[in-house]
Amino acid sequence: MKNLLSKLSPPENSSDRRNFLRKAGLGGLSLGMLFDKHPDQELEFITQKVSRDSKPSELKITDMRVAILTGVPFSSPIIRIDTNQGIVGWGEVRDGASANYALMLKSRLLGKNPCNVEQLFKQIKQFGGHSRAAGGVCGVEMALWDLAGKAYNVPAYQLLGGKYRDFIRLYADTPEADNYEDFAKNMQKRRDQGYTFLKMDFGIGMLADQPGMLVNANNWSVKQQWNDRESGKLGNYANTKHPFTRIQVTKKGLDRLAEHVGKVREIVGYDTPLAADHFGHFDVNTAIQIGKAMEPFRLAWLEDLVPWFYTDQWKQISDAIDTPTLTGEDIYLKEGFMKLIDAKAIDMIHPDLATSGGLLETKKIGDYAEENGIPMAMHFAGSPISMMANVHCAAATENFVALEHHGVDVAGWEDLVTGIKPIVEKGFVRVPEKPGLGVELNEEAAKKHLKKGGTWFAPTDMWNTRDSADREWS
Repeated sequence: MKNLLSKLSPPENSSDRRNFLRKAGLGGLSLGMLFDKHPDQELEFITQKVSRDSKPSELKITDMRVAILTGVPFSSPIIRIDTNQGIVGWGEVRDGASANYALMLKSRLLGKNPCNVEQLFKQIKQFGGHSRAAGGVCGVEMALWDLAGKAYNVPAYQLLGGKYRDFIRLYADTPEADNYEDFAKNMQKRRDQGYTFLKMDFGIGMLADQPGMLVNANNWSVKQQWNDRESGKLGNYANTKHPFTRIQVTKKGLDRLAEHVGKVREIVGYDTPLAADHFGHFDVNTAIQIGKAMEPFRLAWLEDLVPWFYTDQWKQISDAIDTPTLTGEDIYLKEGFMKLIDAKAIDMIHPDLATSGGLLETKKIGDYAEENGIPMAMHFAGSPISMMANVHCAAATENFVALEHHGVDVAGWEDLVTGIKPIVEKGFVRVPEKPGLGVELNEEAAKKHLKKGGTWFAPTDMWNTRDSADREWS
């Protein structure tokens, strides 16, 4: 304190002293007190700009509300958790999931200290499930880390143990086109944007309706991989697990897929990693045949060839081909990843933080994979709020490779939040140093994406009362 006071001592010259006082801008606190040997008042002056609102040990959750945004790039419920000290935490339910997955947790959070993130996560994780059913638990967990970071005035990555890197590499989906000439133009656009890692979609959907390409596909809606409302003669293709369609790719079809990927590789070049996703529903034998056909093109990985829970089939595929295999975007909690890793069934893991359990659980997943020599890429298709949660987790996890960015072409995507500009620069995101996740929702911009007929963080009192005993043991 003494050294600090000596640095703040006013000049001897009276004119200079007046200028010093004028420039100090003390407001209601007299600078004279600073030099009258009153330590308590001196300390008050020195710390007058320090926020006193945050007392982490006394922080309590008082409310949780949601607003559902669309086109960011898909549908994403945004969570806002309020506290008794005016600190707000932001989270995001996974794309395509119901906001109710989060709202039903509200009664279990009210009155709790959000800084006890792991404790609260253990209390609510029983209400999550694989894929979108995990969205509520994970969205809440994001918001808790945002609150804890703000309460302690540190970025979220610091609460996870610190960071391994200052920049997070993104991988971008390859934009589709009607012909290879337009595709090449789109790829050049990605290069101009600075992306150094790309992913493309190809599979049996592009072979459908072409003679001699597929066996047993005519009675399935092969082009409706995601439309679970359209049933064909043999059933609902979107909801029929891969091995049960009995669709096969002919030699002619394999040659066509290889020709397509070869042309894409020529456009992209071999200096840039190129991954592949979404092949359609077929059995393990066809997956192996496609994998072997892709080996000349040195793809970064082949993703979700069969459902993630068929561990033995994944091992069959991984053992049979040289291109790396990857899965995991629909796995909730570390146990599902551990089973695949322990069986040496896949070459890489691919958690979606908004499904896998949030920041800490995903770091635990990454750490377990790292101990077993397996790298981690991260799946993501949401707003900048969820992206920042991913960025902090990726920064804190050693075996991280790249994070997906599915909103590259969404106009105004970066304007949805404040706190970091630009978010993406030359295909990378600088890890934020601001407290919590490092961003705040930009309400003016976000309201433009409000779901038609939706409400803007309306009261949710109907979710305040808990009506169930939650203990999982007796």
